Amino acid sequence: MDGGRRFLRSLKEPLAALSPFARLRPAPAAPISAAAPRRGRPSRLDRVAALAARPGVGLLSVAVLFALVGGAGFVQSGGYDDLVAREGEPRDILARAAGFGVAAVTITGQSTLAESDVLTLTGVGPRNSLLFLDAAHVRDRLLKLPLIKSARVLKLYPNRLAISIEERRPYALWQHEGRIHVVSADGMTIDELRDDRFLNLPFVVGEGAEKRLAEYSLLVAVAADVGPRVKAGVLVAGRRWNFELTNGVTVKLPERDPGAALLTLQRLQREAGILDKDILSIDLRAPGRTVARLSEEALAARAALGSRKPHKSGG
Repeated sequence: MDGGRRFLRSLKEPLAALSPFARLRPAPAAPISAAAPRRGRPSRLDRVAALAARPGVGLLSVAVLFALVGGAGFVQSGGYDDLVAREGEPRDILARAAGFGVAAVTITGQSTLAESDVLTLTGVGPRNSLLFLDAAHVRDRLLKLPLIKSARVLKLYPNRLAISIEERRPYALWQHEGRIHVVSADGMTIDELRDDRFLNLPFVVGEGAEKRLAEYSLLVAVAADVGPRVKAGVLVAGRRWNFELTNGVTVKLPERDPGAALLTLQRLQREAGILDKDILSIDLRAPGRTVARLSEEALAARAALGSRKPHKSGG
């Protein structure tokens, strides 16, 4: 206060109040709280929360979440694998429900194989559906069996499968490494010899002999008089044939032009009955020359005959 008992105050305040710019000064801003909502575009979390708050959407989300969690647990626990093993793939289950199952399988062309054997080879069963069946895969499975030469697989919608096969025919017996196999004309091994059903088939021996059956059959047919006597053909070093005859005689054929050698043998048989002699082998490998090897008994008899011949006396 001053001496007249009046309050003293600064002149700046009344002057500021009287200033024409006092109304234009902004009011002090209020502190922004961390919990206060922001104005403007809502965040993604806000949009998701708003979507979940709509009627029915929240329940659907929970249901989907539970389904995903349950499916993952079903797979991890092995339940899915058990389902596939029992009922097939989910797509096959749906296709069968829609009427595309495999209700009938028609098999034609088999003679040695039974229908059940062919069906087992295909791998087709009640778990498959025709809609998702791979016909090429089924055909490949069938061709893995050597007895089957060719196969066709057709899908006849809505629920039929047609299979047509061609079997290889047993053509010859092939001995290799001490085992005897039944082979077809193209040299494919069909099976091992298990019984006496195929003992009357041509018989070849040696590595690669099963692939040269056509050549062997032609040589046997060339010499008509010798052919019925041939018991087996032995391929020697993959180059030439020896014929083993039913009477134990071995005929050694040349590598080049064995047909001409057989014609020579046929001529010798007709003229001298050479195959009926007491011999072990006939060697026709040298062109224009025939060498016969006598048996031990024939050699002994020949030696004895030579020792009984009279000697001329000198004088």
